[in-house]
Amino acid sequence: MKKIITLMLLGIAIFTFAFSSPALADDTVSGAKVFSANCASCHAGGKNLVQGQKTLKKDALEKYGLYSAEAIITQVTNGKNAMPAFKGRLKPNQIEDVAAYVLSQADKDWK
Repeated sequence: MKKIITLMLLGIAIFTFAFSSPALADDTVSGAKVFSANCASCHAGGKNLVQGQKTLKKDALEKYGLYSAEAIITQVTNGKNAMPAFKGRLKPNQIEDVAAYVLSQADKDWK
């Protein structure tokens, strides 16, 4: 009986994570506006004008361990290398919206 319950709970967990999208939960419209005002000068169209290989394209985000809302939120909040920190300049919900926008655009190959 414990095995059946465990398998059922595991199945529910897999189903929940497989069919949920964190980007849909956040406001990508707001994220697009915030991105345009704060990020597009270096990342227009998902590019990276400072470090060309570290774009916001899906394959690059995956390669550098940034293909998740949490990773993008951390990067935007704290900055890293040439990227400035936006903590204090943007509200946490704005950073979350930017992360949702970046992920949604990466999934569409920035088209």
